[in-house]
Order: sequence, then C-alpha cells, then structure tokens
Amino acid sequence: MTSEAARIEHWDYKLEGWDGFRAARPNAVHHAIAKLEKAGKILMVVTQNIDGLHALAGTSPERLVELHGTNLLVECQSCKWRGDPEPHFEFFRANRKPPVCECGGFLKPATISFGQSLEPDTLDRAQEAALRADLVVALGSTLSVYPAASFPLLAAQRGVPYIVINRGATEHDDEPSVSLRIEADVAEVFPAAVEAALA
Repeated sequence: MTSEAARIEHWDYKLEGWDGFRAARPNAVHHAIAKLEKAGKILMVVTQNIDGLHALAGTSPERLVELHGTNLLVECQSCKWRGDPEPHFEFFRANRKPPVCECGGFLKPATISFGQSLEPDTLDRAQEAALRADLVVALGSTLSVYPAASFPLLAAQRGVPYIVINRGATEHDDEPSVSLRIEADVAEVFPAAVEAALA
C-alpha cells in the first residue's frame, strides 16, 4: 500500500493471469451446485477459490461465501467500491500505472492478498452456515487451509453428516466426524450424485 513499485508489480502479476481467468468457465461440479440451489437444497456454498466460477455457474450471492475474495471484481481499498476489472486492466496495460478509484483510493483485484485479513462478515456468514447446516460436503479440497477447513468440522461436530470427496489425501481423513470419505475425482462423482438425488 505504501509502495508504487509494489503496486505496479502486483498489477503486472495479476495482468499475467487475467486472460486465463477471464476465459475460465464453470465445470460440471459448479453447475451441479447451482442446480442444487435451484432445487432449494443449498444453505451456503463456502469456497476458497478466487476464480468466481460458482457465481458464473449461477450460485446466487446470497448463498455464496468466497472466503478469499474473487478475481471477477476489483475493489477500492479506501471506500470499498467494487466493479468490473476489465477497464482497469486495460488502463494499466496502456499506462503502466496502477488504477485508482474515483475517490482516489487504490484499486486491486477483490482477493485477499498475503498479509491481508479475511473479512469478518465473510467469516461470520461461513460460521453461521456451519451452525445451521443439516449436511456438509467438502469437494476437491485437501482441507489443509484454515480457517476454511474448520467450517465443515464445526458443522460435523454438531452431529450432522459430513462427506468428503477428493482425489488424494485430506487433512480430515482421520477425523471421526467424517461420515463418508469418497476417494475420487469430484467431477466424476458429484454431478452424477446430484442428478440421482434430484431425480
């Protein structure tokens, strides 16, 4: 925040990946989750991903907690305005100057950067969902990053079923509160399970 050179470096780094992020599309898992929401079966989707693909698949903002933010928006570090990143990336590409908000504050992609605290409201929404859920499913995660990995355990410790689907070991594999552990590619298992459940 205090270094123009560091802000330029950050925008350079984000610009390198921007075309890839912009071109990314939701997969069958994202669409299956959105389908569950439309069927009234989702209390909350809590994700560490910053790709915005849940939103693009149709998960509503009211049901989506993006713990680490999203690359689909830029955010002013002063007034908290959020908006479309495209014009700001174009400005940076053309001028090599980090963009600023109309208020004069620094803009950056609306993700949580190293050293930046997670948003308290975001954490509160995830915790509230864990305290109200009647089932929790962890999809495609090693469950090794906290506090994200604590939310499924918080729900499971209340006695609700906890299902883990992942290809490869997870930090929760030995947790007694895990009801079902499925060793598989989430994209191969979860969409078919949703179709069967909603049939």
